[in-house]
Amino acid sequence: MSNDFEDDECTAVASRAELNAALAKQKQAKTQRPWIVIVSGGGGVGKMFRLDQELVIGRAPTASVRLDEDGISRQHAKLVLTTEGTVHIVDLESRNGTFVNGERVSRYALRDGDKIQIGDTTILKFSYQDALDEELQKNLYESATRDPLTKVANKKTFAEVLEREVAFADRHQRPLSLAVFDVDHFKKVNDTYGHPAGDYVLRTLAETVGSQLRAEDVLARVGGEEFAIVLRDSAPHEAAACAERIRATVERTVFAVGGKRIPVTISLGVATFARGVHERGVHLVSAADQLLYRAKQTGRNRVVAADARSAAPMQTAVVGQA
Repeated sequence: MSNDFEDDECTAVASRAELNAALAKQKQAKTQRPWIVIVSGGGGVGKMFRLDQELVIGRAPTASVRLDEDGISRQHAKLVLTTEGTVHIVDLESRNGTFVNGERVSRYALRDGDKIQIGDTTILKFSYQDALDEELQKNLYESATRDPLTKVANKKTFAEVLEREVAFADRHQRPLSLAVFDVDHFKKVNDTYGHPAGDYVLRTLAETVGSQLRAEDVLARVGGEEFAIVLRDSAPHEAAACAERIRATVERTVFAVGGKRIPVTISLGVATFARGVHERGVHLVSAADQLLYRAKQTGRNRVVAADARSAAPMQTAVVGQA
């Protein structure tokens, strides 16, 4: 009798603990936190930034919220979370000003739903969101900007990033390189091992290549087995060295399905932006594609790179399968 009572009491205590944990989790899910979302312009539409610390908005690479638009100053404005829990936007003596709901402000206490305009076309929305809202917004952003199979940037995002980076490189006279690559004999992989194996190869390839890149580099899937990498502040020799490191890493990586190893190599073409030569990102893509074609024609599993100011490509690796 005594043991039964003790068991019931323990069960009741456990149930109370579980209930309290569930209530705490529910309360946390309903807790609203301040966020800003890029609504238009500046690149990264739909991207969210949670305000749990001061955020600087501007064109500078070091800005917490980087918006690449000519009308935006390098350090344009900042968002400050006060001790009272309110959020203020503070203009940092920007060239073109900071506007909230159409009115120019120097410092303003933001309210849920306020629209912040910075530059000519960039609009940010300030709002309070709970965990469910956050998850929904993140999922929407991911589905709009990421390739569903490999989880790297999709073709649309790549095009936006490249145009933005070309404008930045041209404006600040900084180096910019683009590497494009695809899987050698990928059709043979699908035909021999099946399409699920092909999908596995693409996912693993994206993870492998991504592990070799810097935080500022952007990897995107731009076609079936085709990928591109935007390499900011990378001169021709630096981009070629990065591409060769990627090629060698992929060649060493073990790709295996059902205990069967799949031979995987990639060919890469690398072009570098030159001010006055490539006016738009599409021209840089064309140059890199031509170099990739040359890598394919001269044996595959290699890198062919060239400075955009030179017509002669520089072959940086002659390794692997013909």
